[in-house]
Amino acid sequence: MKSKKLKYYLIAILPILGWASCNENVQSPIPNLPVNLKIDLITNSTFRNSTNQYLLFEKPVYTMDRVGFGGILVCSGINLDDAGNTIYYAFDMACPVEVSKDVKVYPLKNDLGKVACEKCGSVFDVGQGFGYPVSGAAKVSLRHYRATLSGNYLIISNL
Repeated sequence: MKSKKLKYYLIAILPILGWASCNENVQSPIPNLPVNLKIDLITNSTFRNSTNQYLLFEKPVYTMDRVGFGGILVCSGINLDDAGNTIYYAFDMACPVEVSKDVKVYPLKNDLGKVACEKCGSVFDVGQGFGYPVSGAAKVSLRHYRATLSGNYLIISNL
C-alpha cells in the first residue's frame, strides 16, 4: 500500500519539478536597491505621448527619490498599446557585464529601442520592454523596474 501512495505522490510532483527545472530564472548581477521615482508628465509633456524617447535619471532629483544601482533609464516603447496609449518601461542604467555604478548604458541614436554599454559595447533591446541583450558580451537582461502611469505622473518602482 505504501508503494502505491508513493507512486501517486511521484506522479503528482514530477510535473512541478519538470516545470521548475525548465524555468530559467537568471538573477541579475545588478544589486536590487530601492527604486522610487515620480516623473511629472506635465513638465515632461513631449515624453507623455511619445514613442522611442528616453529620460535618464543618473542621480536623484528630490531627496525621496531612489534610483537603483546605476540610475534609471525610462523609455517610451516603440509600439503603442491597443488603445493607442504610450507604453513605458524602466531599467537600471548599470551594465550587467560591468556591474559598476559608473559604467552605464545609453540610448543608441540610430537604432530604434536599443541602448548600449559605454564600456563593453553590449547592446540591449529596451523598446519592447524586456532589456534583452542582442549583441556583445552580455548574457543577462538589464534590471527591469515597474513603470506605472497614474494621472499626470509616471511612477517607477521595484518589481
